[in-house]
Amino acid sequence: MKTFSNRFFLFFILLTGSILAVLGMVLGQLFPFYLEKYLELGGFHLSKNEIDYYNAQFIIALSFLLIVSFLLISFVAYKLFRNLLDPIDNVTQTARELTKGNYRARAYANGPLSIVELRNSINILARNLQEMVKMREIEEERLKTLIENMGSALIMIDREGNVSIVNGKFLDEFELTLEEVRGKSFLTLGLPEEIEKFIDHVFLTELPYRKQIEVVVDQEIFYKQIYGAPVVGEHGRWLGVVIVMHDISELVRLEQVRKDFVANVSHELRTPITSIKGFSETLLDGAFKDEKMLLSFLDIIYQESNRLQMLIQDLLELSKIERQGYTISFSPTSLQEVLIRAVELTSPRMDEKNMQFAVDIKRDVMVNGDANRLMQIFTNLITNAITYSPEDTTITLRIKYTDEYGIVEVQDQGIGIEKTEIARIFERFYRVDKARSRNSGGTGLGLAIVKHLVEAHHGKIYVESTVGKGSCMKVFIPIHKL
Repeated sequence: MKTFSNRFFLFFILLTGSILAVLGMVLGQLFPFYLEKYLELGGFHLSKNEIDYYNAQFIIALSFLLIVSFLLISFVAYKLFRNLLDPIDNVTQTARELTKGNYRARAYANGPLSIVELRNSINILARNLQEMVKMREIEEERLKTLIENMGSALIMIDREGNVSIVNGKFLDEFELTLEEVRGKSFLTLGLPEEIEKFIDHVFLTELPYRKQIEVVVDQEIFYKQIYGAPVVGEHGRWLGVVIVMHDISELVRLEQVRKDFVANVSHELRTPITSIKGFSETLLDGAFKDEKMLLSFLDIIYQESNRLQMLIQDLLELSKIERQGYTISFSPTSLQEVLIRAVELTSPRMDEKNMQFAVDIKRDVMVNGDANRLMQIFTNLITNAITYSPEDTTITLRIKYTDEYGIVEVQDQGIGIEKTEIARIFERFYRVDKARSRNSGGTGLGLAIVKHLVEAHHGKIYVESTVGKGSCMKVFIPIHKL
């Protein structure tokens, strides 16, 4: 706009200058004739030199007047153009800034009433747009806060199958980062197969869908209540789908515990109680008279009562660990020292089966933990390894470390665990080999206690196993940082 006004002003000046120049030429040509005519009528007689002198003076005076007139006209025109066009330039520039999204721009043009009204209208529009943007930013921030802080995992997928929105809960549950997810196809994220099938179903049907599924993440079983629905924009335009996942694992587990607890406990209690009752009745019926039989029956009653005591102690221990607010005493702890103590405690059982320890410890690692609870963890794991390994085999103990964790590995040469069972071995009363576990006096609660104690240390436990070759338990405990 300013370029146009400058060009227009230049054109006006050139036109005015041309008109004044032509006017000067015309007057310069006509003045001699007018002078001669005037002298003839007045009866004046001047020499040719005098006439030429007056002509020259006239031309000088005319040129001076025309130049002054040109400058005066130029000055007035400049002021007029500025007063008329500068306000329009200012309003136009403000409008351009608004189109660029700069809603803080304001017009400050002064001039005629129409210009002032235009300026006020532009400024009102800018303020309204700025308020609309602020409201939109506030709504977006509220929506973002709501999505990020909701207790359920959420993911929105566009019509091309690429992830457009995802919240932190979703990323945490599947151990992903925003960079790995945003703009990528949901099929490339490595989600559990059941979830991928669910998303495909919502895409294909374009209808709301709800389902409860079971997924395995890091060898753990999780139960999800998934709700999916199409996202429809203005004029019925289909934009994609939104998937919301509620983790109901705890509810399902609690329900399963409620169903299984009585059955499991009664089953575990029935054997020792039946044995104690049966042998007691036999003794009361007169078998006590046979000293050899009496001692044998009393020994069985004693062993079964010990088994019953172990079961009750483990139940109480697990109940205490699972209780909300359970904490442990953290302090710098040597993994090597804890592991040595655990080996000393389990050596008698190793000797009974003629088994050996193989130790691979390149250096000690200091972790942040409770020495007694860590010893309980490793003692349980070594005892399990002994229980499920044949005689004359080796149990390998390793200590490793990363920047964040100290790692203890307990590897056996036992029966191994099926892949389908790995996710369940930390459940209460779950046994890989039920007959072997009961014959060894196990309660079925050891690994459940181990898992809860590891989690109380803010650590992790993983299992690697091959059927017929053995298993390797890996415990990750946070390193003590100075």
